[in-house]
Amino acid sequence: MIQGVATGGRGADRGGDREARGRIAVAAVLAAAVVPGLLFQPVFGFRALVAPIAVVVVACFAVTELCARFPRSQPWRPVLATAAGLLGLVELLLRDTTVAGVPTGATVRAIVAGVSESWLLTLRSTWPARPEPDLLLFVPLAVLVAAVAGVELLGTGRRPLPALLPSLAVLGVSQLFGAVTGVAAIVAGVAYAGVAVVLLLATGRAGAPGPVVAAMLPVALVGAVLAGTAQPERTPYSLRDQQHVPQPTRVVNPLSEVASRLRHPDEPVFTYTTSGPVDRWRLLALDKFDGVTWSTDGGQRWLGDALPSPAHATSHTARIEGAAGPWVPSQALPAAVTGPRLLVDEATGALRLPARTGPVSYELRWWEPSVQAGDLIDGAVDQVEARRIGDLGPVPREVADLARTAVGDIRPSAQTALALERFLSENYDLAEGPDIPTGSGWPQLRAFLLKNKVGTSEQFAAAYVVLARFLGIPARLAVGYRAPASSGGPVVVRNRDALVWPEVAIENVGWVPLDPTRAATTGAARGGLAEAADRARAQLPPAADLVAPALRPPPPDATNPDSGFRVPWRTLALAVTGAFLVGVAAVPLLTALRAWRRRRAPGTRAVVGAWFEARDRLRAHGMAVTPGTTVRDVLAAVSDPTVAAGLSDLADILDATLWSPDGADDDAGPRAWAAVGLVRKGLAKTPWPMRLRAAVDPRLVLRRDGWTMARETRMEVAAAPR
Repeated sequence: MIQGVATGGRGADRGGDREARGRIAVAAVLAAAVVPGLLFQPVFGFRALVAPIAVVVVACFAVTELCARFPRSQPWRPVLATAAGLLGLVELLLRDTTVAGVPTGATVRAIVAGVSESWLLTLRSTWPARPEPDLLLFVPLAVLVAAVAGVELLGTGRRPLPALLPSLAVLGVSQLFGAVTGVAAIVAGVAYAGVAVVLLLATGRAGAPGPVVAAMLPVALVGAVLAGTAQPERTPYSLRDQQHVPQPTRVVNPLSEVASRLRHPDEPVFTYTTSGPVDRWRLLALDKFDGVTWSTDGGQRWLGDALPSPAHATSHTARIEGAAGPWVPSQALPAAVTGPRLLVDEATGALRLPARTGPVSYELRWWEPSVQAGDLIDGAVDQVEARRIGDLGPVPREVADLARTAVGDIRPSAQTALALERFLSENYDLAEGPDIPTGSGWPQLRAFLLKNKVGTSEQFAAAYVVLARFLGIPARLAVGYRAPASSGGPVVVRNRDALVWPEVAIENVGWVPLDPTRAATTGAARGGLAEAADRARAQLPPAADLVAPALRPPPPDATNPDSGFRVPWRTLALAVTGAFLVGVAAVPLLTALRAWRRRRAPGTRAVVGAWFEARDRLRAHGMAVTPGTTVRDVLAAVSDPTVAAGLSDLADILDATLWSPDGADDDAGPRAWAAVGLVRKGLAKTPWPMRLRAAVDPRLVLRRDGWTMARETRMEVAAAPR
């Protein structure tokens, strides 16, 4: 089909076969473009990718078929295929930019943005990303380019494999976005290898790698997948790792507004309705302190379709009305937002409007972990988070002495964190009235801790964090609102509910909210970590009886991070075993595909292919058949009557076909393959170990005596009468 269609007599038969094989080759190239497109599944989800990829591939195939029927349009094929694919994407994804389905300037701008910006927006989004055109468009566009380029390389080149290079490029890009692992990687590798095998068999051109490469492709791909799991503890590289939405130069820090809000307690802030337990709403979490101000360097991304669920968590939903930006109410583990497009800090759960647009309303769904009090009170601090947030720098000596006095010599643990919370609750008072202290830098904290011992939740929380961090407890500051008691209807949150609280990182639990002021306990429903913290406080022994949990054994090589590379013998053994099994399984598949190709050949080629098939079957069962051996030479050496009968019939048909001036008649091919059936029937009488060896013997497809598939093709063509 790619090269043209022959006409007339026997040439028409060969032309029809060539057209069918060309159509299969085009389909294989297009399928090769589909596989890497679907490998963006971790980014957008499988369902969102199917329709746009199918549209561009079907459009390319339709244009290729059309150009094959009208040869004068061949030079315009890449242009027509690209235009058809783009038009399909416009009607599917960019319908809103058209006028009655006709593309407009907005459509062109959207396509240009899909090429230049959509991939970057996707990298700056949480995954799975929202399947919206301004994010999704670059994937079907990449598939379209790979499909058009692949078809053109197939039609102009002498070798078929270069037609796979564009799809291989898209495959590489998909893995740079997010590498697939495990079963998905194996399925993708086998699918792509299968497409390559079909392409090689469909083209059958001289110089094609033939069965040798076809057998090695799945082995190599699966072996690469298994080798890629040699060190599963390592997170695969992704272009997304270092991509976040650029932060504006100045963003309001909600911590600086707490004192002002408390001075105007009756002003409403937002309203919410929920049936789930809520004890507080967060705006921002801060873990950096320079002695004057608190901040965070956490990166933000566009909130995608949904965030993953932690283990043992339940989902709750709330409707929030009238929240003013830039920071809007959230929970520690948001799952999804319905409404405006928001930015999210995945590490803290903070949500931010990209621009101050006035009050907004949205529906928030979040995860609430299920934690037992025993898991919390016996827990160890999270050393990974401790290393991530670092230390506070120099701490005033008197503050350090106070920290040691608060908990004694107990090493950092969940009990130490709760004991420090109890120390502040019992020895410091919550400020009330219009004259309240402000600020949370070292001057204000020293005054609060060492002199007046009265402060708002801002001073309580900041003091707790600096004391905890000095003691080796990973802690951070959270700013938000307490949840007022609910009577079942909409709940109004006012300025008086502004709250700052500390959070500590506990191993295998997460960031646990604490409340040294006890101000969050307002009668609102409590659940999840807040409820677990309440139960843990009730179980906390007196200060004199505190005992740190037993030390857990360190992870392998934790004491020697420079221990060097360890050979993953188990994984290597699995890789070798898997490659061997795939290679063995590939032999019967490849021999069956080769027999199918030979049998479908027209005229004389089908007869010659029948002899090649009988020869290969006999070789697999141990008979020596050299390149110069004829059918009658083999017939003289066999003893089984069924095999002999089949070879005798095959010899007569082959002689008549090759030496007759008229060539093969219409039923020569079927009769020759019926003779091959007799040969196989006779070989089926051999002992089963010999049959098993013959079925999986790689020499059946890896022979180096010159009888390769490419040479067979040349011999078959030469044998055909002119």
